[in-house]
Amino acid sequence: MYDEHLRLGGKVVEFAGWALPVQYTSITKEHLAVREAAGLFDVSHMGEFFVRGKEALEFLRWVALNDAARLKVGRAQYSMLPNDKGGVVDDIYVYRLSEGEYLMVVNAANVSKDWKHLGKLAQGFDVDLVNASDDWALLALQGPRAAETLQVFIDVELSSKRKNSTFTAEFAGLPVRLARTGYTGEDGFEIFCAPEDSSRIWRSLIDAGVTPAGLGARDTLRLEAGFPLYGHELRDDTNPKCTHLSWVIKNKPYYGREAIDAGSCRQRLVGLLLERGIPREGYTVFAEDKEIGMVSSGTQSPVLKRGIALAWLDSPHAEPGEEVMVEIRSRLYPAKVVKTPFVELAKK
Repeated sequence: MYDEHLRLGGKVVEFAGWALPVQYTSITKEHLAVREAAGLFDVSHMGEFFVRGKEALEFLRWVALNDAARLKVGRAQYSMLPNDKGGVVDDIYVYRLSEGEYLMVVNAANVSKDWKHLGKLAQGFDVDLVNASDDWALLALQGPRAAETLQVFIDVELSSKRKNSTFTAEFAGLPVRLARTGYTGEDGFEIFCAPEDSSRIWRSLIDAGVTPAGLGARDTLRLEAGFPLYGHELRDDTNPKCTHLSWVIKNKPYYGREAIDAGSCRQRLVGLLLERGIPREGYTVFAEDKEIGMVSSGTQSPVLKRGIALAWLDSPHAEPGEEVMVEIRSRLYPAKVVKTPFVELAKK
């Protein structure tokens, strides 16, 4: 895939030990292509773990906040791995492939940490864990025209596949696993394939008119959708019940539940919308003259053409409609606490 990115003029940067394209033309152009038509990301840096065995389900119910028992074969769910200190090891996606086999996709920067964490918790379970991160390439085709574009190459009828479904297929004769998932807020498919097949699949979609998109657009898209990025919104000391993603916590036994239940929400994760100014990670948020929090991620929304941010604010100031100020280059800019997502997203 590296040569494909260079061929398209990708500006390559280091990310979690990988050399990845941050953009090809411009972040805004690539962002809008995903919102309006279709964009293609190389996300092969993500980690893939297989969880198999007689107690695979019991293991996943213990190590993750969401409940894998709710997954039928061919379905997927967003989830998180809790630690025993009331925080989060990583946020993940879990796919149920068959009766006793699951696929867990984890963040690239956390592959080693997650693998060690899961290996420790697997003791006592009749479960087989396989780190297959180097065995798979992963491409993400995202946008309102993703399905119609992909259908030309695929031997499976895509219109019958709902969001969060996963299934095997052939892409122009190449075996792939498809999932109607993604991290942009748009409709789309993630394509799991053999590394040696990835460039052929990539080039086929690019030649079909899909816009290549880099890490920059991936970040602005997920932020418009209100999705967290581990290391920014979520950390080892982040209590997930203090975020707008608290729905992921299901009422069942899980590792670290006591610490999460006992944690208090002195601060909450909220969305901020600005009339002027572009907020960035680390910028301070004020209410009158009092410091009340900090921006965890911020950008200029290509769709709204306004500054947007996710920020951790003191709980008394975290209700939608609250008026606050963000310090940008020594000046204070008005902002309003809003519900996320910031833009209307696809409902497939």
